[in-house]
Amino acid sequence: MKEMSRKDIENIIPHRDPFLLIDKIVEVEPGKRIKAVKYVRQEEYYFKGHFPSNPIMPGVLIVETIAQAGAVSVLMLPENKGKLVLFAGIDKARFRRVVKPGDEMTVEVEMESFKRNIGRAKGRAMVGNDIACTADIMFALG
Repeated sequence: MKEMSRKDIENIIPHRDPFLLIDKIVEVEPGKRIKAVKYVRQEEYYFKGHFPSNPIMPGVLIVETIAQAGAVSVLMLPENKGKLVLFAGIDKARFRRVVKPGDEMTVEVEMESFKRNIGRAKGRAMVGNDIACTADIMFALG
């Protein structure tokens, strides 16, 4: 599989700037697993207030990045094209490392189950070899 750019991603999920948090997809098995990259830039809108003298990516946006990657994987399946993936739950979210401007954050998501339009997945965000966040996510396909 060749890498997928932001333009490719925009053809799959409805998110747009400033809320499209994925910069590229580097690996994907549609409906099974995905690996994506977020380049954390100094000019990200949320750093103006979180926190101006010590910018840190908000944990909820790290989890959202994981969720967006999972949505790309699910929506790449032909039977899901054009549908919407919505958050249904977040469990066991743990934050182990701050994510700062200049970091390259890699997110990996593995699907665990999918029944009656409800799915579950395990996700993690990494900076280098360090785990920044892990979370179990639940989503609804509508």
